[in-house]
Amino acid sequence: MILKELSILNYKNIEQADLNFSPKINCFIGQNGMGKTNLLDAIYYLSFCKSSTNPIDSQVMRHDSEFFVIQGLYETEQGEKEDIYCGMKRRQKKTFKRNKKAYIRFSEHVGFIPLVMVSPSDSELILGGSEERRRFMDVAISQHDKEYLNELINYDKALQQRNALLKQEEEPDAELLALWEEMMARSGSLIFQRRKQFIEKLTPIFQSFYAQISNDKEEVSLSYLSHGDRGDLLEVIQNGRAKDRIMGYSLHGTHKDDLVMQLSGYPIKREGSQGQNKTYLIALKLAQFDFLRRSGHTTPILLLDDIFDRLDASRVEQIIHLVSSDTFGQIFITDVNRGHLDRILSSSIGNYKLYNVERGIVTLNNERQ
Repeated sequence: MILKELSILNYKNIEQADLNFSPKINCFIGQNGMGKTNLLDAIYYLSFCKSSTNPIDSQVMRHDSEFFVIQGLYETEQGEKEDIYCGMKRRQKKTFKRNKKAYIRFSEHVGFIPLVMVSPSDSELILGGSEERRRFMDVAISQHDKEYLNELINYDKALQQRNALLKQEEEPDAELLALWEEMMARSGSLIFQRRKQFIEKLTPIFQSFYAQISNDKEEVSLSYLSHGDRGDLLEVIQNGRAKDRIMGYSLHGTHKDDLVMQLSGYPIKREGSQGQNKTYLIALKLAQFDFLRRSGHTTPILLLDDIFDRLDASRVEQIIHLVSSDTFGQIFITDVNRGHLDRILSSSIGNYKLYNVERGIVTLNNERQ
């Protein structure tokens, strides 16, 4: 999938932008806080129906504006045009359309334009709680597996309903509690199986990317932890009912799953340097891209936001070599360092566009057709 044109009105600090993109490499240069990341976030929004940084839609609207609009014109590998539109007025619900037809459920759109974003906030995958690592798995799997996304929604609904019953002062209705537990177990079993399969496929790809970027300096691994490994998930959930009632929430289920991330056999959270952590995360996201490319209907779009900070020259060179290859489709890159971008562009044999971004204003600097 290729994003050919992007129009933005009142999104974050971007008052207006109308851009035409290269089908290969698009770079944005500018100082921090100028709006480079906001551009990538607008592209992310058109894939996921939400911002990558703020789940509250009204807060991504430009200050003092009454609405925002993001519209993208895409082209498939078959040459078909796809017009994706999102608009929202303040104090109203947003509208999301494909070829002028509004979606009833936003989840129907997720996966149509597969996308992988690498950004500084990815550090939370290592430093944050297990919720961040579950989200990483969910975002990857949901983009090519509609059944998985639907079961995630069903599981979350059942979990919220069970937790509401557990919080009641009076004894909850046993039949109703059992009903939500059965839904949790049914959806959770599929979630467990798909996550397990995903990590099994992802790990060798991830290790290969890490080896290339680090020049085989360290070994890395991923391990998936889940209550699903304990046996029948319904029994696991039901056996914890008494303790859950005391706590007032559900202690067991796939909402507690986690990923163990290790460097040379030790937790990377404890052992990794800033450069090693950054390498780990970039390799993980590139592996996610490769997984989607192999398993999906179209090549994903890749967003690289300020990825070269805290990396030594050798690792930067390896990443530049990787992203300049034909393995990747359309790429959007931001950086404050013009040198990094110039090296990527000089390594690329395809066309490119280089933009300057200053205080939300985007101007074309250079291009090769």
